[in-house]
Amino acid sequence: MNTLLIYPEFPDTFWSYKYALKFIRKRAAFPPLGLLTVGAMLPKTWSKRLVDLNVTKLSEQDLLWADCVFISAMAVQKESARRAIGICKKAGLRVVAGGPLFTSEYEVFDEVDHFVLNEAELTLPSFLRDLERGCVARVYETCEFANIRETPPPTWELIDLNRYASMSVQFSRGCPFNCEFCNVTALFGHKARIKTSEQIIAELNSLHKLGWRGRVFFVDDNFIGNKKYLLTQLLPALIEWRKDKKQISFNTETSINLADDKILMEMMVEAGFDTVFVGIETPSEAGLAECNKKQNKSRDLVGSVKRIQRAGLEVQGGFIVGFDSDNPSIFQRQIDFIQKSGIVTAMVGLLQAPKGTKLYKRLKKEGRLTGLMSGNTDGTTNIIPRMDLKVLCEGYEQILRHIYSPRHYYERVRTFLMEYKSPKTEIPLDFKRFIAFFRTCIRLGVIGKERFQYWRLLLWTLRKRPELLPMAIAFAIYGHHFRRICELNIL
Repeated sequence: MNTLLIYPEFPDTFWSYKYALKFIRKRAAFPPLGLLTVGAMLPKTWSKRLVDLNVTKLSEQDLLWADCVFISAMAVQKESARRAIGICKKAGLRVVAGGPLFTSEYEVFDEVDHFVLNEAELTLPSFLRDLERGCVARVYETCEFANIRETPPPTWELIDLNRYASMSVQFSRGCPFNCEFCNVTALFGHKARIKTSEQIIAELNSLHKLGWRGRVFFVDDNFIGNKKYLLTQLLPALIEWRKDKKQISFNTETSINLADDKILMEMMVEAGFDTVFVGIETPSEAGLAECNKKQNKSRDLVGSVKRIQRAGLEVQGGFIVGFDSDNPSIFQRQIDFIQKSGIVTAMVGLLQAPKGTKLYKRLKKEGRLTGLMSGNTDGTTNIIPRMDLKVLCEGYEQILRHIYSPRHYYERVRTFLMEYKSPKTEIPLDFKRFIAFFRTCIRLGVIGKERFQYWRLLLWTLRKRPELLPMAIAFAIYGHHFRRICELNIL
């Protein structure tokens, strides 16, 4: 069977890095790891093509070649997914859908022929058996969780690695915490299920053999969910593997309690990690209690962030406004926290309720839902908030205008660079990076609104932290992207 794997396009979002990628001539930030893994689970006798709509278009030749289509998406890709499904159905193709979007909202996609939901390791084999027998059901789902030690490595050969800014691997699924608004535990459970260090090294080796020499994102929702295995198995293996591969660096997502484990932070840095995303959410103790963010409560959050930074890990942060306990003072409190902490990449969004979460169930019972969430940090919400909606939206825009205005953004970059311990990652000064730097000099340093702040940052970095100049330039590029996204959201 000729099988077309389709990954829908992301809209202009905070994490798309669309406007930053243009500086380095890349088309997408990350590859579709889920679809690449599903590709490895399909029969070896099937022919496979992957069309990532973030880097290429769906062609007439692809549609004529295919016998069936597998499509996977997240909530934020909903509109692109609808368009792709419509095109495939018009071409007379059988459409099979899975992934987080369809697991949560499959009832609203009438054109899809079959849904393979939850974790494909468990539901895809049943679909394939029924397909062979000619008795395929419409929905395949399970409430069980897969043993990911049996998950095959991704089919990297289906993509052009050169079109992406970063590669991805997955070490674990699940999170031990129980935040009210988060659907991770609804999808993957509370227990951190892990791959072996041998699996991870094998996946990294396959990427290295294909010529990858850049960043690798561990997509785990909480990388430190199993600290014992990290400390005794995975991190020592990564440290050994990276001894002759210093050009490869890692980033991931963790909980704030990483700041409490000095040895774990030191080993992560030695293993090549230089960035972690942390869900800070809010500096309000009432807000943290409301959403059951116990790991963030009763601690000096700014101090925790700075401990992680001083260990050699950049902290990217997620922030939320719109909790029931929030009042109009929360907007300035969020601004003050972000600026003081030196979190350069601060993703701020309105509280949304993903289907399947405790928050969704609570608000549905209270009659305070307006539909399904967008999954985007675009100033929209599917919640009727306690705070006046107009005040909430204006306060949200106030935060964005402040933290991503050139003056305050570059000020935050300097705050971070003063705290940050120099990374051990070797960044080669190749031609592509030189060209990217030249583009920043023109676009940001000559014609950009931030040209004064841009040159001031570069001169300050050369004087105070010259070894961090590549990082300062990267932050300038990211800032350009974040401002464009903020402009779209505010307008």
